[in-house]
Amino acid sequence: MNTVTFDKNANHAATAPAFLSVWDIHAYYGESYIVQGVSFNVHEGEILALLGRNGAGKTSTLRTIAQIGDPELRKGEVWLDHQPLHKMASHEASAAGLALVPEDRRIIAGLTVEENLKLAQIAPPIGWSIERVYELFPRLGERKNQEGITLSGGEQQMLAIARALCRDIKVLLLDEPYEGLAPVIVDEIEKTLRIIKAQGITTILVEQNAVRALRLADRAVILDTGGVVFDGSAQEVLENETLRAEYLAI
Repeated sequence: MNTVTFDKNANHAATAPAFLSVWDIHAYYGESYIVQGVSFNVHEGEILALLGRNGAGKTSTLRTIAQIGDPELRKGEVWLDHQPLHKMASHEASAAGLALVPEDRRIIAGLTVEENLKLAQIAPPIGWSIERVYELFPRLGERKNQEGITLSGGEQQMLAIARALCRDIKVLLLDEPYEGLAPVIVDEIEKTLRIIKAQGITTILVEQNAVRALRLADRAVILDTGGVVFDGSAQEVLENETLRAEYLAI
């Protein structure tokens, strides 16, 4: 098993080798200590599966990285492509190239598919025009004039990911993207995530369906009670029955 070590005396801005570096972050909901010294690196273009049992701190870690503000980051650093996300507000972290797609997807009621995309799109688009997004998600193009919240669950997940891409992101944070979706739709989402990976976008995936997440991911970080207990290859987790049973209950 590989564990993360953290040198509190290191110059993180100068020495962090990864595209996204999470350094000893501690975050709280009020006085509840939720994220307890989490550290890991993600390289550009990787898919990282962030796994653990319910209550392990996975979603809280994603929200802390995205600087949502709840939970509150009280200690630690998050660097994206040499930019200090831990010193930014959530809208600044978003402008730096980070997008969180939450479990509930947050499709805006009253807006069509295309209006949801246009609202998110930077102007002028650098890499992801709406036309390019429709090439990746043909189903959204077919339904561009349909109200977004009337789409099926799988189509709403596609719209949430497409909306993130329209912001020309560098890192995609996905919280439970397979929740409530049929296996055939999950297959489609995974195909899309592989295409996004080929475009150089880095992805962190929180998912209860750990086996599927591990088969998609390059690497895995496992959390337990708010801290990192494993950091290594996804294949190593798939092959380690003891590790899966102890921390993932599979």
